[in-house]
Amino acid sequence: MAVLDQINNTGDIKRVPEEEYPLLAREIRRFLIKKVSENGGHLASNLGAVELTMALHLAFDPPKDKLIFDVGHQSYTHKLLTGRKEAFDTLRQYGGMSGFPNSEESPCDVFTTGHSSTSISTGLGLAMARDLSGEDYSVVSIIGDGSMTGGMAFEALNNASRLDSNFIIVLNDNDKSISDNVGGLSRAFQDLRTAPRYNRMKQNVKESLDRIPAVGSSMIRRIGQAKDAFKQMLLPNMYFENMGITYLGPINGHNVKAMVKAFQDARRVNRAVLVHVVTKKGKGYRFAEQNPELFHGIDPFDPKTGIPYKKKEKSYTDYITEGMLRLGEQDRRVCAITAAMACGTGLLDFQKRFPDRFFDVGIAEQHAVGFAGGLAKGGLKPYVCIYSSFLQRAYDQMIHDAALQHLPVTFLIDRSGLVGSDGVTHHGMLDAGYLQTIPDLTILSPRDGKELLDMLTFSLSFPGPLAIRYPRGAAPASLAEPHAPVVLGKSELLHRGHDLVLLALGHMVETAFEVKRILSEKGLDATLVNARFAKPFDKELLRELSADHSICMVLEEGNRSGSLGEHIADFIEEESLPLKLINLSPHDAFFTHGSTELLQKKIGLSAKQIAQKAFDALGDSAI
Repeated sequence: MAVLDQINNTGDIKRVPEEEYPLLAREIRRFLIKKVSENGGHLASNLGAVELTMALHLAFDPPKDKLIFDVGHQSYTHKLLTGRKEAFDTLRQYGGMSGFPNSEESPCDVFTTGHSSTSISTGLGLAMARDLSGEDYSVVSIIGDGSMTGGMAFEALNNASRLDSNFIIVLNDNDKSISDNVGGLSRAFQDLRTAPRYNRMKQNVKESLDRIPAVGSSMIRRIGQAKDAFKQMLLPNMYFENMGITYLGPINGHNVKAMVKAFQDARRVNRAVLVHVVTKKGKGYRFAEQNPELFHGIDPFDPKTGIPYKKKEKSYTDYITEGMLRLGEQDRRVCAITAAMACGTGLLDFQKRFPDRFFDVGIAEQHAVGFAGGLAKGGLKPYVCIYSSFLQRAYDQMIHDAALQHLPVTFLIDRSGLVGSDGVTHHGMLDAGYLQTIPDLTILSPRDGKELLDMLTFSLSFPGPLAIRYPRGAAPASLAEPHAPVVLGKSELLHRGHDLVLLALGHMVETAFEVKRILSEKGLDATLVNARFAKPFDKELLRELSADHSICMVLEEGNRSGSLGEHIADFIEEESLPLKLINLSPHDAFFTHGSTELLQKKIGLSAKQIAQKAFDALGDSAI
């Protein structure tokens, strides 16, 4: 019987003999490669954290002990060890298991996570709640070295340094250049700092010296200075020690026994303690080791070759690659900024062509926007390329460091709308609303790839802050010709009909074409408008269309609050236009994971559903 077959519930790993740990790790990796190759998902990060997660489950007792995975794209082994083996057949599918920790899925998933740099803050809060409630359990925040580039992590570390009870931070460092630091000296000091005898000795010495008038405090200070100077010469990462956080490591993150001992040592420290483990991203699967970025998040693939089954179509992000190269060639002021997502946002080619004008600031969206404001103030033309759900964290900087200063910062907002299988923490359903609240910010959405390029050209000479929103996935090259020039605040009238208006924003124009086709089969002629601008929207065209149309349907993919449809409704009421508005945006909600097509149906945005609503509004027979 395979070792993995013996693990069906939380805690079963504790019955696995120590000599079988390497075999279990290999079986887990084979299992993950098989399931991710079938369903897609985050692979390289999970393969790198197999032994680490095993050690966590051997040293701690979830769900009593709280394991908080930062981001959570390394939590598959955790799910496997907590009784969800069979659920992997539904990984990232609608109604199935989430690809990230989900507190509704298991009590062992403490937080529903998906964004980085949060685990130390939430873990510290849990530790404080434990202490105030008089409870007894361990709190462990597992955070990657990439997530440590986020400012929130350092804010939490600053706060954690004042804690006088146990709180464990596990730094999963998959930068292989740190491996050289692993050695006997670090292990020796680890034993020294955490041994109960040593800690008791330190306390006894301090208490004894305190009893000596005048001499005690001076002697304690000198002893402490000598000890710190010695450690500063010999130990890495004294940064944490100087903050008041005990540092243990570096430790081989693929040695289960060594990590279990480190975690047991860490439990004895009555303060915040950071355990530094070194892992290899993609470990155990050659293709993921060689190209961890590709296998960070990947669609279904052939496990024998590592090649995705689905042929890649040109996406909106690919058009960003093309367009940014054009802008960079055209104007030397153009700079590109990303928050650790050069590949995901399509900026790798720009980075290669213009390395001096490319800036990867790490997972630090707030800094990215503030930095862009400084570049713009200095006369440059910065383009900030960030996923929609991640840009939320820079809302304040968008207001204060861009819009308030009237600076020409362009925001390229990838993954607006539904993103599919990444689910609730990654959908870009909120950006339309929060962007609308920012004064002086102009907001556009393209209908196809060519229009995205046109909007980039428009942005180059635009004198103020501007946002271009576009979805994940394939982009039609051109839905219709010709493309009217992009003019501030002007929509594009694609077809003039007479029965009702289909006013669509961004990629929903493609859906609107299909709705128009369905309606025409029933003898109805719909006017089709490409909104282009969510802010400012084309009020003049709405006034004109209200003269011979009685119904306007607004098609956009985003939550209703702050939506274009909501703002058009206010305008119609203010001007008393004889136009009935049908806002198709879903009511505010958090949406689960699943294919984009299925999710669109669930919220009523498929072409057939929209056409049916049009028939209902017009009083005609159902389709």
